[in-house]
Amino acid sequence: MKDIRSTKKVRQNRLRARLSGTSARPRLAVFRSLKHITAQVINDEIGKTLVAATDKELVAGDKKGKTPVEVAGYVGKLVGEKAKTKGIKEVVFDRGGVAYHGRVKALADSARESGLIF
Repeated sequence: MKDIRSTKKVRQNRLRARLSGTSARPRLAVFRSLKHITAQVINDEIGKTLVAATDKELVAGDKKGKTPVEVAGYVGKLVGEKAKTKGIKEVVFDRGGVAYHGRVKALADSARESGLIF
């Protein structure tokens, strides 16, 4: 029986075969662990991260009393605002092999609200 890491890697490879970030439409990659969530806007042509945001940028007092979904929404808003300042409007969404549900969906919705198109 395969372990969880190897099946997740298969799902990631399947997604990455179809998705790639260009200079016109970089890739918005989401990494979700049990404690944290991170989003990066990546140009795969040159292999460079253009914008990044994480929930670690929140002050501990701001995190207190908030659900993980609310924190993910903050990260999506933050990455959207940072991308706007860099002049990035359109991205390709890479959910990182996890289901489009819960924290990943909240991050995507708030990134859309802050001006990113995908």
